[in-house]
Amino acid sequence: MNPEPNNLNNIFLIGYRCTGKSSVGRLLAAKLGWPFIDTDLLLVSENGVSIREIVEKQGWETFRKMEHDTVKQVCAQNRQVVATGGGVVLNPANEKLMKKNGCIVWLQAAPESIKSRMTQDPNTEAFRPLLTSRDIFTEIEETLAERNPLYRRAMDFCVQTDDWRVDEVCDIILQKF
Repeated sequence: MNPEPNNLNNIFLIGYRCTGKSSVGRLLAAKLGWPFIDTDLLLVSENGVSIREIVEKQGWETFRKMEHDTVKQVCAQNRQVVATGGGVVLNPANEKLMKKNGCIVWLQAAPESIKSRMTQDPNTEAFRPLLTSRDIFTEIEETLAERNPLYRRAMDFCVQTDDWRVDEVCDIILQKF
């Protein structure tokens, strides 16, 4: 897929936690003059409760349904840069909606980079509840092993974010168009 940004509906950023989706998304949206949407922040804002609270009180299944509803809502608009939650690809319906409504860019990082970024991010507690009872590094490796094939299937192209600054990742994405 090699659309021109002027002809493109949306750009969806997928990938595991702390791979740069929100940081890259904000800057990419600014460069394109498009709105930036973070589906996790939108979901939290509209429900008035943190992801951690949703998961603790209602479970992951309820959160995933809410996430799907948010993806549907976002896909009703055009010309936006959208940072999705790390597990958005777990629901094939989300992938189908995103493919129909734009280009999907997989932001990928090594487990060591993800762990470092997670431990440095003050929002990790509220927005990134642990998915298992394992230590953080084991959880990252196991979850990536499960999700990487799903990210690979969903993506139009991939950008490795380990060794690049946010502006450089944006430039790489823009060059693809």
